[in-house]
Amino acid sequence: MPINIPDGLPAKQILQQERIYALEEDVAKNQQIRPLNVCLLNLMPTKIETETQILRLISKSPLQVSVDFMRVSSHEATHVSAGHLVKFYDTFETLRGNYYDGLIITGAPVEQMPFEDVDYWDELCQIMDWAKTNVLSTMFLCWGAFAGLYHLHGIRKRLLGNKLFGVFPQRLCDEFNFLTNGFDEVHNMPHSRHAAPDANQVDADPTLQVLSRGFETGPALIATHDFREVYVLGHFEYGRDTLAQEYWRDFHAGLPIQLPVNYFPDDNPEKQPIFTWRAHANLLYRNWLNYLYQTSDYVRENIPQIIDELREDAASLLNEDGAPSKF
Repeated sequence: MPINIPDGLPAKQILQQERIYALEEDVAKNQQIRPLNVCLLNLMPTKIETETQILRLISKSPLQVSVDFMRVSSHEATHVSAGHLVKFYDTFETLRGNYYDGLIITGAPVEQMPFEDVDYWDELCQIMDWAKTNVLSTMFLCWGAFAGLYHLHGIRKRLLGNKLFGVFPQRLCDEFNFLTNGFDEVHNMPHSRHAAPDANQVDADPTLQVLSRGFETGPALIATHDFREVYVLGHFEYGRDTLAQEYWRDFHAGLPIQLPVNYFPDDNPEKQPIFTWRAHANLLYRNWLNYLYQTSDYVRENIPQIIDELREDAASLLNEDGAPSKF
């Protein structure tokens, strides 16, 4: 949330340099406030579990948030009842006329497949293109992040020799970046994936900034300079026991599975895992929602105009050589 300060206070300039929103009294008195509108495109087969995990993070913000649930119509979900989908989810065609402050696109268990072989790939591309004009900021999670980086930036994914599975340390790249403001210099993030984006392509794209990365994981948090796209390569939304459930599921199915790294105390799967990423997960979502609150407009129909302004501001950050200027 922003802080209200007296008009002309010298500290305002310093706070702005640290990406902290400070409203002067006249602006604060005339603010119009409405709930933030966020849409969740849930691609996970475990719909209810994923809904709960993400809503839990959204709910930790003091801001009021209204959530719509979107599903793809080109894929038939098999792990949730049709009644649940009919009651709570709408198709893209139903929602495409809306404007949203935020969109969250989840991961999906298809990361080892070529993007074009995923049965709903064409529909997902339409949704990502629609978000360019109808959504202020989109957060892409795990495979959703691979898909967004590929479709929007042409960044390829590469399959890993072994599954990246466990809780890994990530080093902060910019302590004053708005989305990671308040993060410790090292934070933990759960990962459960067989692929990774091409890190060289990520670093070479002047429109992207890496917010945190790890020696074993590569880039973990990525965003465009205008924060209209936020890519989370791991699973901040995971609960304490999610990796354990994945481990035991594969173990009992007789599938090859290693113990998740840095997760079970003493590497003993009979012991309860330690929840070491919860605070930073909450902080990332609070910062993202705060960004939406500060940037959006009371009239949702004005979102396309704000998007155009953000696009112009982001372009101005690129110098003549095409490299991002310092904030």
